[in-house]
Amino acid sequence: MEYKVEARTYYSKLTLNTNHIAESSQAEAQEIIDRYAADGWRLASTDATSFGAAVYVYLYFERGAPGP
Repeated sequence: MEYKVEARTYYSKLTLNTNHIAESSQAEAQEIIDRYAADGWRLASTDATSFGAAVYVYLYFERGAPGP
């Protein structure tokens, strides 16, 4: 198996919308997933952590080893 991690950083802004990071990053995340899927990768897991005004999002991909 092969593995890759795609990491993105998003910054909070002053707004009353508590979901603004999820809403603004959704299109980019989908584009990343689509791009990897087109190359045979599968989204295996995700993770996120926050520190200060930043949110760090990790997308973990895997694919089977190439055949002979």
